[in-house]
Amino acid sequence: MPHDKIKYEVSFNCTHQVTRGIHMAIHFKLPKKNISAPANYEDFLIENRIKINQYLNRTLLFCVLTGPSLALGVAIGIFKNVSYLACLFISIFVLILALSHILITKHFPESEYTSIYALFILDVLLLYMAYSHVYLRITWFLVPMLSLLFCSFKIYYFSLFITYFMMLLTTWITAPFFADQRSDYVSSVQFFANVVGGNTIEIIIMAIVGFGLLKTSHRYIREFYEMYKTISDNEQQVTESIDTLSSMAGIYDRVNLLNFRTMTEKSLTDTNTTKSFLHFDGCDHTSMVTGMKNHIAPEQMDSFWEFTNLTTLRERLLDKKSISAEFINITTGWFRAQYITVDKNEDGIPITIIFTVQNIENDKKKEERLIRIAMTDELTHLYNRRSYDDDIAIYRKNGLDDDFTLLSADVNGLKITNDTKGHAAGDELIRGAADCLHVCIGQTGKVYRTGGDEFIAILHTDNYSDLISEIAAMARSWSGQYTDSISISIGCASHKEFPDATVDELERISDRRMYENKEQYYRQTGHDRRKKQDN
Repeated sequence: MPHDKIKYEVSFNCTHQVTRGIHMAIHFKLPKKNISAPANYEDFLIENRIKINQYLNRTLLFCVLTGPSLALGVAIGIFKNVSYLACLFISIFVLILALSHILITKHFPESEYTSIYALFILDVLLLYMAYSHVYLRITWFLVPMLSLLFCSFKIYYFSLFITYFMMLLTTWITAPFFADQRSDYVSSVQFFANVVGGNTIEIIIMAIVGFGLLKTSHRYIREFYEMYKTISDNEQQVTESIDTLSSMAGIYDRVNLLNFRTMTEKSLTDTNTTKSFLHFDGCDHTSMVTGMKNHIAPEQMDSFWEFTNLTTLRERLLDKKSISAEFINITTGWFRAQYITVDKNEDGIPITIIFTVQNIENDKKKEERLIRIAMTDELTHLYNRRSYDDDIAIYRKNGLDDDFTLLSADVNGLKITNDTKGHAAGDELIRGAADCLHVCIGQTGKVYRTGGDEFIAILHTDNYSDLISEIAAMARSWSGQYTDSISISIGCASHKEFPDATVDELERISDRRMYENKEQYYRQTGHDRRKKQDN
């Protein structure tokens, strides 16, 4: 038989299935979403080995069709030296080996020896086919090529050794047959030596090339895995953050997710979860913010519009976890708007941001009540010393108005009343004095109780003399449960009178005038306020 007829250049089903197996195996997949990724690169290689072993199972089962494919070739005259019985034996032999590999894979799916066994089966199949006078030389080298998919030096070199050994054995067994077909060989030993020499050179080249391929593959696959792991971890962090914020959505009235990577806005609280796009061209606010615009108190509109400006938002969030501001909704009252950074890019610029809106009207009322309590005298419900210190500090800082006036007041005879009629009567006098001052001063200023029987008022008036007369008149008409009358000593000092005086100097002047008025009262009444009076 001619030499070109000995090497059957025929594509039969087994070769097709081995090639298909390579194609299937090379597309090993990383874990799908919601399936935990391998903890490390070594675990990734183990999962890859399991997957390829499964593909080899299918490949070996498809190789059972090798027998029928060869029988078809025999029928049409392609394989003239192959018998139908050999075709049957090949299919039975492959089926037994394939089933044994399935059994081993089931019990030892991660083992490297399971993979080596699959490659060994392919080599045995090639040996038996060659023995049956079906010889495809290139198929021998597909076995070590297939082993590269395991990304294992151990499996690869085992495959090379087994393949080389099987090639030697096959060549030795088939040498007499092929030597008889050739006129250029004196003996089968000469044919064997010639073929083995060429195969040895090819296997050495393949060992060197395979080593380089494996080393390069390991580097790139490891980099790919690390990249995937980083992306997966980042995605998991974002998912967890979004899930956490979604679970917290009940705390807020509205929660929107702003994604600057996809330039979209999505509500996490509304039933309508349709995404809207963020456009900076002619629109620098989200649709949610635009919808809120008509409900913002007019005096806060500029600050609200500035706070919610998308073009400056990410810059304002740099190096910050969140920013917030409080505004007034003309319908529902106070609310807090807040931007929270969820994820940043490699440059530290926020790319995923949560925008929340929370009604804080009740909190504001509680806060105002607490402030009022902290700044209010419990007995008289006037402002207290702390409130006065805060207010007067503003005047120290900003200066005085032309009509600025300080009024100092003190209840006359309080000690006598406490000593003779008890503290209930004394408290009544203090409340009475507070009422007189509060009613008469009204919108003219603010009244503070700064001590036991001491009061200060910050006034804005050009004529405090009439106010003093009004207070004195109301005090004369006052009567209580324990006492029938009340007397209040008053002293005033205005910025108009003393334009060069500071706030503290005006306070001292008004105090001095008040004490002068008090001394005059005690001289006129003949009372000594330092001594206890007899009943």
